[in-house]
Amino acid sequence: MEIRHYSLIVIGSGISGLYAALRANERLKLKNVLILTKSELKESNSTHAQGGIASVLPENKEDSVELHVKDTIKAGAGLSDKKVAQVISERGAQIIDDLIQKGVMFDRDQNQHVALTLEAAHSVRRILHAGGDATGRFIGQALAKKVLSNKNIEIRPFTQAVELLVDEQNTCHGVIAFDAKIKKHIAFISGSTVIATGGVGQIYAHTTNPDVATADGIAIAYNAGAKLQDMEFLQFHPTAFNIPQEKNSFLISEAVRGEGAKLKNVYLKEFAKKYNEKGELASRDIVTRAICFEMKATKSDKIYLDATQIESKHLQKRFPSISQKCLENGIDITKQMIPVSPAAHYFMGGIQVSTKGKTSIKNLFASGEASCTSLHGANRLASNSLLECVVLSDELARNIDPKQPNFEIHKSNKISNIIEKYKNIAPAINQEKTEKMRQKLKEIMWNKAGIIKNEEKLQNALFEINKLKKNFKGSIFLSIEEYELRNMLIIAEIIVKSALARKESRGSHYRNDYLATLQIAKHSYTDISRKDQEDEIYFE
Repeated sequence: MEIRHYSLIVIGSGISGLYAALRANERLKLKNVLILTKSELKESNSTHAQGGIASVLPENKEDSVELHVKDTIKAGAGLSDKKVAQVISERGAQIIDDLIQKGVMFDRDQNQHVALTLEAAHSVRRILHAGGDATGRFIGQALAKKVLSNKNIEIRPFTQAVELLVDEQNTCHGVIAFDAKIKKHIAFISGSTVIATGGVGQIYAHTTNPDVATADGIAIAYNAGAKLQDMEFLQFHPTAFNIPQEKNSFLISEAVRGEGAKLKNVYLKEFAKKYNEKGELASRDIVTRAICFEMKATKSDKIYLDATQIESKHLQKRFPSISQKCLENGIDITKQMIPVSPAAHYFMGGIQVSTKGKTSIKNLFASGEASCTSLHGANRLASNSLLECVVLSDELARNIDPKQPNFEIHKSNKISNIIEKYKNIAPAINQEKTEKMRQKLKEIMWNKAGIIKNEEKLQNALFEINKLKKNFKGSIFLSIEEYELRNMLIIAEIIVKSALARKESRGSHYRNDYLATLQIAKHSYTDISRKDQEDEIYFE
């Protein structure tokens, strides 16, 4: 097997991964940084982010770190860590300055100040945006341009990370990856490894996430023994464009409601304030459930977002991507209502990390949606995710080992055995069968482990997932699609087990058989090293 050595390996090419690679190179003068991506630089969850990035700016006299922290904790339903929120909010303005220096062109107001908008559950306007409603894409493009021009950073596309190289001392020395172009596995050795692979949205039938969001980094970290946290908390966005012919749901940004758009039922009546006094600007979990309840009450799957009362020129300028997408589907948002429905959007759980990005495995870091810092708690505050991913990537760049790795594989029997087993590759499963199993899993998770859960549906989901796993044998493959399905099955099972273990309703986790929220808020954890004990999921 080919073996290659790097100072730093970053798995994932979204905003979190790109920023981690750039900051590590800048801070530590690393000469050989590798970015592994199973697609290309343009495809990630973060580049699909529309609304913006939350930050407390010094010139915004209405705002403060204290207020931002308060809003974050309130949205998190008892599980957001105040110290984490403080660290991330305090670093925001500095990170925004650095992004601007790296070429991110945030939108400006008529006085050429950075424009700020309001989103649900924020007390004041603190959301920066770029390209109107294409913030993630603009940030991603600026960072990608910097990475591509950096001779110290190598990008390896169409290469899927499949197993971490963790030794007997619980230290990570790199990763085995599958290069889809040459159909071979390669061992990449490094002093430090960063997982920045994004979320889990593709596990669900309806999602705003791109095809690449298949829980890969979380799955390989779990297989290597890393501790996972709060895996039952998946945020469903209330307003995805409801066009059945689309493979993935197009997001209608929270900011549209922030600008004044109203939700209406099949009878064209406003209903959001029936369920919460804040109406359309309540937290996402509340608005999502309000839509589900209203659909049931009206015996219809039709819900609309009406933005026609917003001044047309402002609407088109502020939301050019949304306007264009709707026009392509025959809807002029200045004159017509937008059909919407909830979709799986953002994962609050993930690999447990500190505010320095450190996981429970030495020399293994994680950032972005694949990680869990306890910032988001049970329900992420809108636009905090982009802030968290860049702050965390900057922090971990301060803490990685800058030394060139001199690790010798033969000194670890565990790692030698990992490498050896990749010489015996299972024959590829029929691609059509793989796709059918993937679609089956997505339907199971949407229908039985989705927005509204209960014991019966979750137990049934677990049974169905285990049936799929029995029909999908092996762990070493010759296609990215097979590895994706493997990872989706691993994480789907953990999500369902975690949802079963949490016998309460809290934030985005809603059980109609346990409606009450327990007085004492506890995080859930998944640790592979505890599998010999009775319960895999435990609470602290």
